[in-house]
Amino acid sequence: MKSIIRKRTYQAIYRLLDRVSPLPGDCGLLCGAACCSEPADLTGDEKLTGEYGSETEMGIYLLPGEEKLFTRKENWLHWTVEDAEDFDFPDSWHGKIYFVRCSCAPHCPREMRPLQCRFFPLAPHFTADGRLVLIRSDLELPYVCPLIRDRMELTPSFIKATYTVWTHLIRDPLIFDLVVYDSSFREDGDADVVYPYF
Repeated sequence: MKSIIRKRTYQAIYRLLDRVSPLPGDCGLLCGAACCSEPADLTGDEKLTGEYGSETEMGIYLLPGEEKLFTRKENWLHWTVEDAEDFDFPDSWHGKIYFVRCSCAPHCPREMRPLQCRFFPLAPHFTADGRLVLIRSDLELPYVCPLIRDRMELTPSFIKATYTVWTHLIRDPLIFDLVVYDSSFREDGDADVVYPYF
């Protein structure tokens, strides 16, 4: 897949998001960095039952073009290259997609965290009338995130920076299609809108 977002644009986005965080401190201290742990390592109320098992690999897909920021020789990442057509992505997505999993969690180089890690727990959503909003992530996860469960207040700088980044990212037709696709699975009334309120 060919992204229109240049490497230097992604680098600028990374720098912007380096300056902000969902909480004033390290939110990983609240949950023992659950999003960076294998499900088998989670205990008590951190575990969820359902389709996730101990073999689930924790990781994320890179956005189209984001792979330009990596050499694929990083010793802290495991890479898997897959075909977009084999997974639940928009019809416009053809060709290779990249799935990465941190191999030294929870101590990855924070300045190189992929975007999906940096945005969490926020996700983009298009309302029925086409407005871009940020919602609390509604992905089914193999762990419990206190930021979502407790609807914790997020820092305004993090929210605004994340929104700004998404307004730029959706200029790429592939990323725009992804947000439209993901939004189509939820009703506006079901989306926990964080920003902006209209």
